[in-house]
Amino acid sequence: MQIPTVEGSKPKVQIRSGESRAVEVAWFSAICSEDYEFLGVPDGTLRSSFKHCSDVVRTADRLGYQNILLPSGYEVGQDPLTFAAAVGPSLEQISQLVAIRCGEVHPPMLARAISTLDHILQGRLTINIISSDLAGTRADSATRYQRSREVIEILKQAWTQDRIQYKGQFYNFDLESLPVKPYQQNGGPLLYFGGISPDARTLAAEHSDVYLMWPETEERMAATIQSVSEEAASFGRQVDFGLRIHVIVRETEAEAHAAAERLISRLDLEKGKEIKARSLDRTSVGVARQEEMRAQSTDLYLEPNLWAGIGLARSGCGSAIVGDPDQVYAKMQRYIDMGFRAFILSGYPHIDECERFAKWVLPRLETTRLARVQHRLTEELPATPLTTAARR
Repeated sequence: MQIPTVEGSKPKVQIRSGESRAVEVAWFSAICSEDYEFLGVPDGTLRSSFKHCSDVVRTADRLGYQNILLPSGYEVGQDPLTFAAAVGPSLEQISQLVAIRCGEVHPPMLARAISTLDHILQGRLTINIISSDLAGTRADSATRYQRSREVIEILKQAWTQDRIQYKGQFYNFDLESLPVKPYQQNGGPLLYFGGISPDARTLAAEHSDVYLMWPETEERMAATIQSVSEEAASFGRQVDFGLRIHVIVRETEAEAHAAAERLISRLDLEKGKEIKARSLDRTSVGVARQEEMRAQSTDLYLEPNLWAGIGLARSGCGSAIVGDPDQVYAKMQRYIDMGFRAFILSGYPHIDECERFAKWVLPRLETTRLARVQHRLTEELPATPLTTAARR
């Protein structure tokens, strides 16, 4: 089967990483009450405590993953910025991809918090921009993405200009930016951004460094990559593409399929709906597309080795690559052929699946750090107000 392409004569997809096939491979720490042995069945040993979540991060660090996503939500668990600062000093090499829901924090102080954390972690920090509803509120898509646009533009001014001078619908500032300079150079921490609505795609094309997608059929994802690549070009930009997806890898294909069935074997579907209803992104266009695809699937498989069963009890990313090590590796190579250069993986329980993937698949992948590819990290110590720049 050939890699799907968009019909008609289309320009070649342009990605920021260029011709290199090296990828950034990240894991996921379930700091928002999302770890299970049996999906939808709470297990006290897998609760989102600081100990358990930091154990997940340290496992991924030890096994050589380049990044780890810390999600944001209003559920029992950990605040991502606070958690990242606390666990950071115990880590050796892994970066942390901290989710920030735009509008929750006053933007200049958010810039300061991120820049503080960037220095603590010595540049091992990336940011996942979230545009879903704030806890206890509802807003339409245009409003939410305009708010995110303003927060992003303020962050970029804060990190790259002498002053923050901004007039928008939500925020108006005229402030010196020296107190919020980050450790990373040439634009500050990378911004990873997801969203499938027209408002989301336009904002991502204009401002994201890595455009994140949830799993869909290869044909659909190829079309999205083409569309976002073209829209980014209209702004004179290129972006990298990332895929947030689960994985179930076992020594044989039969064992992998059995593990998938076991994962949902005790799931009460009404409980699954209740769990999904807690999520702040439950009304998004992306979530609706995940639900639509699962409803059209055969035995929960959207295409070979892509299983949508996790979406029965999880909002957002609801599908997993399922197979033996060769099948999982081959599927990822197809995604790399399409243009993906970052993968954010997870599986259940999170530590167990992290170890399996690291044993059977991770060593076969050529890996990199997108912060280095995009020149945010330098070999020398950067001169910032918190390192070696002259004090004023």
